[in-house]
Amino acid sequence: MNDSADTHRDFVRQIVEDDLRTGKWDGRVQTRFPPEPNGYLHIGHAKSICLNFGIAAQYGGKCNLRFDDTNPEKEDTEYVESIMEDVRWLGFDWDDRLYYASDYFEQLYQWAEQLIRNGHAYVCSLSLEEIRAGRGTPVIPGVASPYRDRSVEENLDLFRRMRAGEFGDGAHVLRARIDMAHPHMLLRDPIMYRIRHAEHHRTGSAWCIYPTYDYAHGQSDSIERITHSICTLEFENHRPLYDWYCQAIGIHHPQQIEFNRLNLTYTMMSKRRLLELVKGGYVTGWDDPRIPTLRGLRRRGYTPEAIRAFCAYVGVTKHNATMDMGVLENHIREDLNRRAERRMAVLDPVKVVITNYPEGQSEELPAVNNPEDAAAGSRLVPFSRELWIEREDFMEDPPKKFFRLSPGREVRLRWAYFITCTGIVKDADGRVTEIHCTYDPATKGGDAPDGRKVKATLHWVSAAHAVTAEVRLYDHLFRCEDPDEVADPALDWKSNLNPASLVIVQNARLEPSLGTAPVHSRFQFERLGYFCVDADSKPGHPVFNRTVTLKDTWAREQSKG
Repeated sequence: MNDSADTHRDFVRQIVEDDLRTGKWDGRVQTRFPPEPNGYLHIGHAKSICLNFGIAAQYGGKCNLRFDDTNPEKEDTEYVESIMEDVRWLGFDWDDRLYYASDYFEQLYQWAEQLIRNGHAYVCSLSLEEIRAGRGTPVIPGVASPYRDRSVEENLDLFRRMRAGEFGDGAHVLRARIDMAHPHMLLRDPIMYRIRHAEHHRTGSAWCIYPTYDYAHGQSDSIERITHSICTLEFENHRPLYDWYCQAIGIHHPQQIEFNRLNLTYTMMSKRRLLELVKGGYVTGWDDPRIPTLRGLRRRGYTPEAIRAFCAYVGVTKHNATMDMGVLENHIREDLNRRAERRMAVLDPVKVVITNYPEGQSEELPAVNNPEDAAAGSRLVPFSRELWIEREDFMEDPPKKFFRLSPGREVRLRWAYFITCTGIVKDADGRVTEIHCTYDPATKGGDAPDGRKVKATLHWVSAAHAVTAEVRLYDHLFRCEDPDEVADPALDWKSNLNPASLVIVQNARLEPSLGTAPVHSRFQFERLGYFCVDADSKPGHPVFNRTVTLKDTWAREQSKG
């Protein structure tokens, strides 16, 4: 893999290069990707994955995969397995460096006892509400807990009894003893351990006290000898606490570096809100192609190469910003334009009868698979007397600038012949049911030997050979760039869901070869966009998802109102 993500120079890479030049970490580069196994990865995580694994690869280092599994009530092996699958799908591997924060529970506990013995931690018996109320405000100092001055012996006794399971949830917590008047509120005696009588997905019931993320994260980095602890900007405020724990315990102290997270228009990146969409039935699941999970994007037909290129393009800065969804879609188009074979498909079919083509006859015409890739070769497409074309490609009484098929007009059929409309058939409601045409046998292959030109080329499918398919047309999940912009205070962000984010076409007509295409195969349907085979496809009932249109039609459609 040689993506631009591996070579692009940014401020994080500048730090790494400076450290290598000065020998700060003895020439080592050790990063990690540390997801919490409480949900599915989305494209925001992809940026972090590309950065951590990319830096390690670029500078001859290593990148660990570590699950920060310190909250048993929200974590599950389902998420662990999905995360590993998604990281591999994106193109990265951790080799033998798979770790869990739960592997370090005993060491973390021993360090907590060390902090108690050194006067840096104490058992507090206030409720969580009382602790929050006592923290103060940015301009008002916090109030010390009445349990802050417990003796070392009493704290050790209580902490060990907490571990032994003598107390119920919420009876006590272990807090760091720092400074209740500290201007940084996170340093006002933060919680290190809480009691949770809950089954852990790996340790079972072996523990009933669990470290907080802030306490476990930096120490896990230290155990793994991480050099550069790279995280998103929301953790910048937590860095002083990260540093305090490493210094107070006296252990290897990695450098925490924060970068901007990835935000996109017309979608949601919040795990909590994505969970709400899934559980509320607003989408079909974690792999719904309308949500930005890696599983959803994969099902929609996005490629890992395009996602990596997009992550490299958006770059790494210290300023949060929202990237237009169109930029991501353009990366998908560019990638699929190079790799996707072309096929013809008709989504809203109307029949064309070529009256001067022999009845019962058919032939196979050569068609180029991908003009961007000579190695892709060509295929044979069946042609017969009756064809399907798109209904919008015909107008009985067209406006001046309509150049597609209409009475008396000649057009080209892609890879086939010139045809001329000679008549139409309508049903009782006046709807066109058949378009009668003649063809010019001399134009086989799509060119006229006499040099005459036509202004339109239409895609088509032979009616006798076509495969009937379900095609799912996906669009933006939300109607506005920022789903949180709600004019009516009585409504919430879900009121901005786009009712047209999924349109299902039940009777599309496709080239016959598409009937047996493997799941996840990607194609360009000529003139329509890029599509992939959905996991719901079955023999005799192919299902395709629209990955992305051929060009950005969203803004144009919205401007029409």
